[in-house]
Amino acid sequence: MNDIKAEIRELRLGVKIRKLRQERRLTLQELAELTGLSKPLLSQIENDQVTPPLATLLKIAKGLRVGIHFFFEDEGDRRKYVLIRGEEGGLSQRRPKSDAPQGYRYRSLAPGLRQKQIEPFLVEFELKEWDDSCFYNHEGEEFLYILEGELEFHYGDEVMRLLPGDSIFYDSAIPHGYLSIGAVRARAVAVLYSKE
Repeated sequence: MNDIKAEIRELRLGVKIRKLRQERRLTLQELAELTGLSKPLLSQIENDQVTPPLATLLKIAKGLRVGIHFFFEDEGDRRKYVLIRGEEGGLSQRRPKSDAPQGYRYRSLAPGLRQKQIEPFLVEFELKEWDDSCFYNHEGEEFLYILEGELEFHYGDEVMRLLPGDSIFYDSAIPHGYLSIGAVRARAVAVLYSKE
């Protein structure tokens, strides 16, 4: 059931991106130029063939002149809070066709709520070898709180080992990336703030 909910959310993500791009009267090529992303990648995202990493989603949001929260809110929803029970929802699903080295899966912890200034996520990091293609950067700030596992956090030239209970707040304009180390995948709560 959780996988079905995740699939529905992802489908809506691609549909929302396409709909907003069309409302802005932008071609895929124009959006590619605004975001610095390739036209084929944007097409795959819009067609739900690739789940974009958060840094890519932030670039799309900036190109379309909306906050990242736009992709996780429901237009008609007027709630003042969102309650997510632990057993609800799933993490984003990796797509075999994805060319993004992403290294993590995520789910919004406040879907549906409109016009948020921050976007909280539950993130699960992959067990994999470090590769510089795992670096991301974008305008804004991020906060990570490690729930379980061990996380290797790369920030510019620094490498830090984060354990459960550790947290880090950082300027996300500096190249950063992460991966699980040890026997289990690290999980964290991540909060993103990005200027529109």
